Amino acid sequence: MTLAVIGAGFGRTGTLSLKAALEELGLGPCYHMREAIQHPDHVPTWESAARGEPVDWDRFLGGYRATVDWPGAAFYEQLSEKYPDARVILTVRDPDRWYDSASATIYDIGRAGSSPFFRMLGLVVPPFRRFGRVRHMIDTVVWKGTFNGRFEDRHNAIRTFLEWNRRVGERIPADRLLVYEVTEGWAPLCRFLDKPVPDTPFPHLNDAESFRRRVRRMRALSIAVPALLAAASVAAIAATVAAKRSATPGVTDARPAAPG
Repeated sequence: MTLAVIGAGFGRTGTLSLKAALEELGLGPCYHMREAIQHPDHVPTWESAARGEPVDWDRFLGGYRATVDWPGAAFYEQLSEKYPDARVILTVRDPDRWYDSASATIYDIGRAGSSPFFRMLGLVVPPFRRFGRVRHMIDTVVWKGTFNGRFEDRHNAIRTFLEWNRRVGERIPADRLLVYEVTEGWAPLCRFLDKPVPDTPFPHLNDAESFRRRVRRMRALSIAVPALLAAASVAAIAATVAAKRSATPGVTDARPAAPG
């Protein structure tokens, strides 16, 4: 199995919808950031690629027919050179709407997960440890690698988005590239990939609200769990003090009787 489609578009440009569409067209499995989250053992390979180290793409992506979204999009040039017969799809959308969506979802959840509390949990709780590894990779590849640590600067982030799209158009031959908005549906995608148009509706998947729910849960945890731990610590200290006092001869909590 070898890659037939390489996604070059940023996250939050309809990449989840494109993943589902490609898989419905028989071009799956499709690698998406969700794969990296589900397989933290993939993280070292993406980090190696970010450092410019050689990656055995055949071995690493040998089980996939396509890749979209980050982290793969960050390496579309290497992948397009490695797989010269693969088609490249650049997903795009209105820059301001893209920034608003990315800021409120993937960036916000990363910020919530980078708090000292969650880093502490990662030391002792396996699921948080796995999330921490993936979050570090995303930070390396995307927020520091693509946006130079300046994603919060809206003007800079949008300029990076537009410049990225322009460079993709310059570096990939026109007959190999589809610049695509998922709102266009099946027709241009199927024409580009030489596939018949399915009878089913195009899978417009918008998981922004699920991201926002996760962010809210993580922030609630960051407040509630430390408070519970503090309360438990106070209770444990109080119990220890009480046990020591009761075990010490001559020490009692009984008050002296009032004079009669």
